[in-house]
Amino acid sequence: MVAKPAGESIAHKVERQLRSDILSLALPPGARISEQEIGELYGSSRQPGREALISLAKSRLVEILPQRGAVIARISVSKLMQAAFVRETIEKAVAKAACNSFHFHARSRLDDCLVEQERAALAGDRTTFRRFDDLFHRLLAEGAGLPMAWTVVEDLKAHIDRACCLSLRNAEALQRLVAEHRAILAAIDARDVSAAEQALNLHLSDLLRDLPRLEAQHPDLFE
Repeated sequence: MVAKPAGESIAHKVERQLRSDILSLALPPGARISEQEIGELYGSSRQPGREALISLAKSRLVEILPQRGAVIARISVSKLMQAAFVRETIEKAVAKAACNSFHFHARSRLDDCLVEQERAALAGDRTTFRRFDDLFHRLLAEGAGLPMAWTVVEDLKAHIDRACCLSLRNAEALQRLVAEHRAILAAIDARDVSAAEQALNLHLSDLLRDLPRLEAQHPDLFE
């Protein structure tokens, strides 16, 4: 059964866990799923499962099949590329703002975040790694005084996350991303806008460079 934050409705709880399992590939692209199966997975009735499917269909993560349940949407390269473009535009603007002014509270938390992310990388713990990866980028936005920027990126990157899970299959790849995070933070500390933008560009383009290989290795997961 899914644990839920205080005040969270059953429907939101089910949607959150279903979304997480889709993005982590625990529920792979192309898999069929029904309201009944969702209830069995997450300990709910059919109605929260129905609401979760409707909500995730709006994000194009599932496709509802009339009278036949739903199917987990395959990874769309077109949507991924568009999301990556918008994300890079927003995060470069965040980095520029962070170079001009960065809140000390967010900055102090970033060091701890990177320590925990590196620990997860060394352990090959991709679930924990991804949680601290998101926290790193959220803290950058908060420190720059632009928390809404991360809210927008977080919604967009659903189309990126599943391909990321395919890409991050070994500890070496995880450790490389931690090093890239450290380079971004070093440029912000130095208030070097150009270096921060270059470091972000390198970081966010890793997946795009790896995309042809991922499509070739996992053709059944892509549109």
